Amino acid sequence: GKHRIVIPCLGHFKEEYEKVSKLYMNNKIRTTKYTLVNFLPRNLFEQFHRVANLYFLFLVVLNWVPLVEAFQKEITMLPLVGVLTIIAVKDGLEDYSRYKMDKQINNLLTKVYSR
Repeated sequence: GKHRIVIPCLGHFKEEYEKVSKLYMNNKIRTTKYTLVNFLPRNLFEQFHRVANLYFLFLVVLNWVPLVEAFQKEITMLPLVGVLTIIAVKDGLEDYSRYKMDKQINNLLTKVYSR
């Protein structure tokens, strides 16, 4: 595997340090669950792990069958879409506040011990 090289005093080793430091992960804090790319699929995946949402999805699918159709298809979808939208907005706002807090923490000044 890879091994780690620690260079305590940069001085004339600066070029080597920059080359070696690209091989390792940074130490930034990231507590967010979502990115812009995976927000919708991941949020829907999490929401359909709730039994109530699966039940309403079952009712929507069942209402699309012509023999079982109780009332208009669009009306059956309203409660499910409403709940999914409200929860997605709530999760998005919570994740955005986590992102702002992470950004604030990652930009703090730090003290480095050096002899």
